[in-house]
Formats: sequence, structure tokens, C-alpha cells
Amino acid sequence: MALKGNLRTFSIVQLLNLIHLARKSGLLRIQGPKGQQAELYFQQGKLAYASLSHRPNNLLDILYQAKRLSGTQYRALKQRAAQYSDRELGLMLVNAGYFTPIEILNTLKAAYRDVVRTLFTWREGEFIFDSHAPPPKGKIFVRMGLENLIIEGSRHLREWERLEEEIPSLKVAMKFVDQPRTNLQNLNLSPEEWRVLSYVNPHNSLEKIARALKLSDMEIRRIVYGLLQAGLVELVRPENEPLPEIKLAFSDRPKEERLSLLNKIIDRIRRL
Repeated sequence: MALKGNLRTFSIVQLLNLIHLARKSGLLRIQGPKGQQAELYFQQGKLAYASLSHRPNNLLDILYQAKRLSGTQYRALKQRAAQYSDRELGLMLVNAGYFTPIEILNTLKAAYRDVVRTLFTWREGEFIFDSHAPPPKGKIFVRMGLENLIIEGSRHLREWERLEEEIPSLKVAMKFVDQPRTNLQNLNLSPEEWRVLSYVNPHNSLEKIARALKLSDMEIRRIVYGLLQAGLVELVRPENEPLPEIKLAFSDRPKEERLSLLNKIIDRIRRL
């Protein structure tokens, strides 16, 4: 009998732990947020294969994205790869001297691990685990123990709980504090953090900023938490929430001050 449920009540970490402890074999399908789908296949409690619907999951694309193939090699192989399964293509690449079997397996392991890490950010979604489902056809299987992934997922879950406690709702907005503890020019922020900073405005809810920048709930919480800890911003209730457009930072400041501060942020983003 298949195991069904929702990630709200049974997390990815719990699923992995169950499969690991019971040494289960079978296919786990997850219908996630924004229509995304994931498939993970397990053999005796170990991860053998993983894919996401919004990412290329064939061997050639995985090798190219991992920078294991040049653009010229990728384009040349692309024309021939359509008629081959991943197993057939892998064997051809090994026989042609492109890779060793270990190199291909290690590249796939890294890709499958990234899929699981993405699933750690999914807070809800329907899942079904079918122990009688056949393995995906033509794919190359690895044997990855789940212990380290479970530990990593547990840490991720604790971080999420802490962020959710600090920022329980994404319907709040941010504004710059009157006397920031950090000089804006001396900040060493990531590109995503600078982009979020450029939208700091009481009119913009965190939810609206995340949607505009295509950030997950956890990503926007993590970035905002860092800005809060740096003493740059504070959370406020959104002003005029029904506004259709998203406002840039400092739009409520005097014109000269607004242009000066905004130009500093834009210049920093361009230099990233």
C-alpha cells in the first residue's frame, strides 16, 4: 500500500528518515509549490535518483551545468544524445574517454543532492511513496546514504523554525531605521541582499518583494533577518497595501536624499 500525505504534517526529513531506517525501495513523488514536481527513487534505503520538473534532469544537461562539458562539446553531443538514454549516453562518454564512471557518478550525486536540498525548502505539498513503482527508465542510478542529508535537513528545519519565529508573517513591510548601526557604503552583502535592500519601502510587503525577486519564503526570511540583525531596517505594517506596483526604496524620502541613497545601491548592484 502506498504512503500518502502532506508536507505540512510529514516533512521531507521525516520521509527520508523513514525510508532510511526501514531500508525502503520505491518511488517518492511530490507535488510542490507553484506546480513543481519532484521524483526520488530509492533502493534499500539509499537514494538512487532524483529530479525536479523545473530543472533539466538528463545526463548531458547535468554534466553541462556542472561545467564538466564545454559549450562546444555540449552542442556537438546534443545532436546525438536525443536517441540515447542516460545509461547509453554515459557508456558512450566513458568509452570515448570523456569521463570515467566515477566522474559521472559523482556529478550525478551532486545534482541529486541539490534536488533534495531544494525539497528542504518546500513547506507544503502532496506526496506519495510507492514501494511497487518501477524505477525510472534509462536513468543512471547511484547509491547515496541518507544519513548526511537527514542531518543537513534537520539543521535546515531548525533554521526555518527560528526564522519563522522571528518573522512569522510575510505580509509585513520594512523601512530603514532612522539611525542605522551600519554604514551602507561599507556593507558586504550578496547580490540577492542588495536587491532586497533596493525594495525596502513601507509600501512593499515581504511577500511582494519575494514575488518580484523570485525568492522562496525561506530565502526572503533569511535575507530580511540578516538586515534586521545588521540594524539597517525594521519591520512595519505595510502602507497602502492595495498599491498595484512595487515601490523602490527611499521613495518617501526628500528627492535629493532619495537620489543619493538609491544611486549608491544601484551602483553597488551593477558592480556585483
